[in-house]
Amino acid sequence: MPETVPTTEGTMTWSVPNTGRECQTWYKVHGDLKSGVRPLVVLHGGPGLTSDYVAPCSILTTQRSIPVIIYDQIGNGRSTHLPEKMGDTTFWTEQVFLDELKILLIHLGIYEDYDLFGNSWGGMLAARHAARQAGGLKHLVIMSSPASLDLWIENQKVLRRKLPQAVQDTLEKCEREGMTDSKEYQDGINVYSSHFLCTVDPMPEPLKASFEALVKDPSVYFTMYGQNRFNVTGTLRTWSILDDASKISVPTLLTNGAMDEAADSCVHPFFKLIPRVKWVQFAKSSHMAHFEEPDLFFNVVGEFLKE
Repeated sequence: MPETVPTTEGTMTWSVPNTGRECQTWYKVHGDLKSGVRPLVVLHGGPGLTSDYVAPCSILTTQRSIPVIIYDQIGNGRSTHLPEKMGDTTFWTEQVFLDELKILLIHLGIYEDYDLFGNSWGGMLAARHAARQAGGLKHLVIMSSPASLDLWIENQKVLRRKLPQAVQDTLEKCEREGMTDSKEYQDGINVYSSHFLCTVDPMPEPLKASFEALVKDPSVYFTMYGQNRFNVTGTLRTWSILDDASKISVPTLLTNGAMDEAADSCVHPFFKLIPRVKWVQFAKSSHMAHFEEPDLFFNVVGEFLKE
């Protein structure tokens, strides 16, 4: 296999409804889309993060010659920002991102034959896309994604009770006193993240970069999720795919970590409802197995995509 692979960066210009202007979605292609090997499109999480932290998926290009496409979803990173839409719950919905994905697949000329990988929110988006039987999707990878926000919220309550008592007390005190924007509260969030989001210390630079981008422009995250990790108030609050997961007909790889904030209770409905599904859990990982157990993780994904 080649040690280095060609990369191509580009932007897709498209008309986003109710913006009054054309917008751009930035993407990067690792490998050759004309190589004859089915490409893998990678969807990052958030919503409102960037693709920096999923860029390591390009190892699949280096090791297995699979063309890998990453992109910054509209609203952040190198794609068009829409800060004027902060708080617009009629605009920032799942549909914007479903439209963006479909248009990008067509733009790249791969709509008739592609695989799809999504982490966290990206996996939720990928699952919805797959449930709608769209295009030429052949394989689906759902990494650490909840099947509904109700399950996600309930599990976060469980995980909070596993934190050191002093951290739990700090979080509760700040919430009670309206201090959720304080450094004290953020420090408590950071402890939670170090247990259940990514156990690698220090935080990997690509993941750090994605979170820094979200802090710089939180328009998407605040509107769709909320201003507080533990209080979901945005347009995703009622999100669920429980009624549609059985419509996912392609072979599906479901993964999570043993210490994942997307715990077994969050992902199990996918395993129960998707007809052709394989579930792999990574024993030494939380929400970011591609950083925590990269060799094993990408071997599992790569072997699945061969099937």
